[in-house]
Amino acid sequence: MSDTLVPAGGQTGNPKHGRPRRRAKGAKAPKAASLWSDAWYDLRRRPLFVVASVLIAVLVVMAVVPSLFTSVNPFDAKSCNLGDARLGMGEAHWFGTDNLGCDIYARTIYGARNSIVVGLATTVVTALVGGLLGLLAGFRGGALDTLLSRVTEIFFAIPSILGALLILAVFRTGNVWTVMLALAVLTWPMTYRIMRAAVITAKSQDYVLAARALGASASRIMFRHILPNAIASVIVVATINLGYFIAAEAGLSFLGVGLRSPDISWGLMISDARERFLEAPWALLFPALFLSLTVLAFIMLGDAVRDALDPKLR
Repeated sequence: MSDTLVPAGGQTGNPKHGRPRRRAKGAKAPKAASLWSDAWYDLRRRPLFVVASVLIAVLVVMAVVPSLFTSVNPFDAKSCNLGDARLGMGEAHWFGTDNLGCDIYARTIYGARNSIVVGLATTVVTALVGGLLGLLAGFRGGALDTLLSRVTEIFFAIPSILGALLILAVFRTGNVWTVMLALAVLTWPMTYRIMRAAVITAKSQDYVLAARALGASASRIMFRHILPNAIASVIVVATINLGYFIAAEAGLSFLGVGLRSPDISWGLMISDARERFLEAPWALLFPALFLSLTVLAFIMLGDAVRDALDPKLR
């Protein structure tokens, strides 16, 4: 293979005569710029992205390995003492105790797992289902697009929280997977609409027309050319929705149809503490604070990703 020539005046050029020089053997060629590389370069320099990423990283570690943050196991009945009910903050109990004498700090740490699992699982399911159906409908068009569009309009007419309440009331078993299913069934049309619009825009671009002219198959055009250029908007929405799903799980648990004891979640803790709020406000404030920080972190992350992936906002 012949050596590649670079323009004069560059790092390997001859500044005196302005004539091109051959690149030394073994030298690495510069990487081609792309949307994703530019976005990552931009994200690393955004304080909003750095702060949100650090918060999310801490929360994920807290959810995966809660024992790193506390030695108390709130699932052990011996860790609760009715004689210590509604104690204030102190050395023995950093966040105080609840109505049953359980350590609020330990329960807050362990409550991160269910809340984040529900958010992540629902986000993945809605992104896969809505993204795949949106890709097919936007690319194929015709009767398939019309049918799916009418179906999504039916789901948009159902308030998500009210619909989730109805679904969970039918199941009568509040756990992570039923809550995830109830939220995913009602929220995938949003991802579908966004992906469909992005695919319709992308399939009329010159690079898609060129791929058709070269005889590329429909599946290759969809997954090799259109999907990488249409998925950016879905990633942004999925990141922001993750915070919404965590808040929705807390709301459903607060209403008594989401997660139920002996599970632990921030929504359950807030629900248990509301009746004695004036006597022990810390039992409600700390899980509410962690819930708010988590939702805020994912919203901040989504905003940063949106700004980085949209060239018009740079």
